[in-house]
Amino acid sequence: MLGTKDEIRIEQAIVHILDSSLGMPVLSDVALDCGSDFSDFLKGHIFKVDSSDEIRSCTFQEESSVFHLAEEWNPEKFIEITQKIAGELYTIMNQNIDIPAADLLAVEYRVEKHRYLALLKMNYKTSYNHMPNSDPWGNNNDIIMQKAILPGETQKLSEAALIDLEAPQYVRLVEKKYDVNGVKTNYFSRLFLKCSGSLSSKTKLAIVNKAVEEVQKKYFNESEQFEVRMETKSILNEEFTQQGGFEVPVVIDKIFKEHPEMKEEVQEKLEKYNLKEATVEPQNPNTTRKFTKQHLMTDTGIELKIPMEEYNNKDRIEFITNPDGTISVLIKNIGSIESR
Repeated sequence: MLGTKDEIRIEQAIVHILDSSLGMPVLSDVALDCGSDFSDFLKGHIFKVDSSDEIRSCTFQEESSVFHLAEEWNPEKFIEITQKIAGELYTIMNQNIDIPAADLLAVEYRVEKHRYLALLKMNYKTSYNHMPNSDPWGNNNDIIMQKAILPGETQKLSEAALIDLEAPQYVRLVEKKYDVNGVKTNYFSRLFLKCSGSLSSKTKLAIVNKAVEEVQKKYFNESEQFEVRMETKSILNEEFTQQGGFEVPVVIDKIFKEHPEMKEEVQEKLEKYNLKEATVEPQNPNTTRKFTKQHLMTDTGIELKIPMEEYNNKDRIEFITNPDGTISVLIKNIGSIESR
């Protein structure tokens, strides 16, 4: 994983227009001029894909034409090779109208001495812009719709691939499902790249969290659930803070240490996804941010937002179960209170 986008050195880039409404792809015969501003634009998108927790590590299947083109990579045939790759993608898009039109930016780049090929599918966005006009009676400014706006550097791409040209059987990608023959499909990996691989860190975390929550809802009543969910979130936040991630069996042991039957049920759920012995290591702080705070709302309409590092600090906050089954929340040692 890249530390910063400045580690990237752009070698060459080209853009191909893949808009099925045109009836054919518009394949460029000339590489782009990668000046400093445009180079930063490319680096920003590559870095955002590389550092995403939605990225999956995959291996090309033998029948993948993209793999064979990468395997025989020749920088001097950059334009020809990327035209063939764009043609493959356009054929799939033209057969499936729900896949959005886009420009395909193909970028050869280096990180130190290692060479990569980035395939960035820039789905079009609709925006509005002013159009200045003038006539004998004065200025007549107008607002026009522009339908082929490319995603900005800070915006997330729905589909992109980073191919290791030193080991071309490996590819990392992000993707989104679209309707193919009436079925939501990861067309980018299955039909275009023809590769398969592991789940992303974000998906792994979501599956583990959902499996734990489903079992807890089954075995704990409503009044108990908030406490066990708080404890679960505290355990996960501690793992992220101290380790940067977690080993699934270790975390499941901690969460269900006193409930072996629940632990077994969670493990059965995770086994379906081959996650029983997995490691989850998110890189993006946005993925783990929801585990840093707990938002609670009482039936009386009071809302509380508790930093998880304070959850186990009995000198700051305490949850007390009263004899009648109600819950009291005691907040301690407050120096001042601000109204926001």
